[in-house]
Amino acid sequence: MNAPLRKAGIVILVLFGMLFANLNWVQAVKGEEYRTNEYNASRTRIAEYGKQRGNVEVNSGGTSTEAVALSKPTDDALSYQREYPFGDLYAHVVGYKPVTMASTSVERFENDYLSGQSDELFTDRVRALFTGEEAAGGNVLLTVSKAAQEAAYKGLKENELGVDVGAAVALDPSTGAIQAMVSMPSFDPTPLAGHNYDEAGAAYAKYEAEKNNPLLNRAVADVWPPGSVMKIIDSAAALESGLTPETSIQAGPSYVAPGTTHEITNAGPGVCPEQQITMIRALTVSCNTSFARLAVEKLGADTLKKKAQAFGFEDKALTCGNLRSNTGLTVAASTTGEIANPDGSEDKAALAQSAIGQKDVRITPLQGAMIAAAVANDGVQMRPYLVQRLLGPDRTSTHYTASPQELRRSVSSDVARDLRTMMESVVNNGTATSAQVEGYEVGGKTGTSQNGITDNHGWFVGYAMKDGKPVSAVAVFLESAGDAGSAEATRIAGQILKAVTSERGGN
Repeated sequence: MNAPLRKAGIVILVLFGMLFANLNWVQAVKGEEYRTNEYNASRTRIAEYGKQRGNVEVNSGGTSTEAVALSKPTDDALSYQREYPFGDLYAHVVGYKPVTMASTSVERFENDYLSGQSDELFTDRVRALFTGEEAAGGNVLLTVSKAAQEAAYKGLKENELGVDVGAAVALDPSTGAIQAMVSMPSFDPTPLAGHNYDEAGAAYAKYEAEKNNPLLNRAVADVWPPGSVMKIIDSAAALESGLTPETSIQAGPSYVAPGTTHEITNAGPGVCPEQQITMIRALTVSCNTSFARLAVEKLGADTLKKKAQAFGFEDKALTCGNLRSNTGLTVAASTTGEIANPDGSEDKAALAQSAIGQKDVRITPLQGAMIAAAVANDGVQMRPYLVQRLLGPDRTSTHYTASPQELRRSVSSDVARDLRTMMESVVNNGTATSAQVEGYEVGGKTGTSQNGITDNHGWFVGYAMKDGKPVSAVAVFLESAGDAGSAEATRIAGQILKAVTSERGGN
């Protein structure tokens, strides 16, 4: 080997030695410092906000869509600002994407797709490399109807009782697609997504400190006693046991269950004072004594609990979002509670109260809508979902389209038909006439539930059908609304159903 080659070899060896020495220094001595460096998070955020996040969109009529979450260019280090142009209208569905805090709702469970990190967008990222275009996130199209959402929002916010807390949900019974989801009070997500960390944190603290917690999505994340809405479950169990809508059952002004001195009465002295009443009439006028007695003397706790489970009670795994990945909003489990004595025997007093939606029975507003939807959909309950399609950044490609999934069969077709007959009598002849929609068959059930602390809660759950085909199922809940709460919930539900049917072309 000649001298120049030897010198070159020595230089190369020295350089490699220096490289390995520096590598060991970085890993062994400086590694922890680099790993915990405060600028790492900033670099990650700058990289994430360096590409345009995709839109979240809703149906605005026909085939038109409208962005309810979008990103606009800025002049600061984070290149794009997330904006929510409709303020608090879609807040609990869409959620928010803050810079330093955890994201929520659609912004959370579709984050990979919206940010462009999803494997499904690999081809789009490669194409951007070759074309020189800016890589961007994908777009998420929701099932939500702008018309239905606005009707639900307006109905709750402008309710005639001045109630501050409530929720409304509407869905397509035949698919499970959410048409509207509103929680009251709501909040404007835009301040939470601001690039000024202190201001965003202050906005979050302000919302969190408010008395009625506007950040909570009451449509899915909280439960309340359903009151007489539970009589739909009672009726289903009774019909399956062999009764018909025209079967006479016991009624009367009061009922005292075995094992208690507590007297169950009706809403007023004029409600089913007679000793015998048909099943359909009992539901139409919401006869407490009939359903409490029916549960204790004929159905039993096991039958009632099993039928409630068939409608979705005790489902602790339910989510509402993307059907393919089974991700989405976490839904609180609706429950019937304990209906047994300490020795395991049936607690008949608790059973009587449970049958009229009191004691420990609790449901979410989403569960209320799902009960009505199962009745409308021939007894089949569909899995609820929010994501209709995932579109590419340039909107020319579709990476996902929802395929509706059957969740469970709640009742047989025959029982569902009889339940519709009974629930439509409630709307046509009973306590829910303000839910009527011209040209549609509307069925439903009102509910007034006591909580022992504040005024009674008000409920309505129901559905609309056209020519025997389900169009929408809805639930409206008003917290501490007083005795007129169920009537106001019914009126609001009627407005939501009218919005859905009008969007379909009315009559």
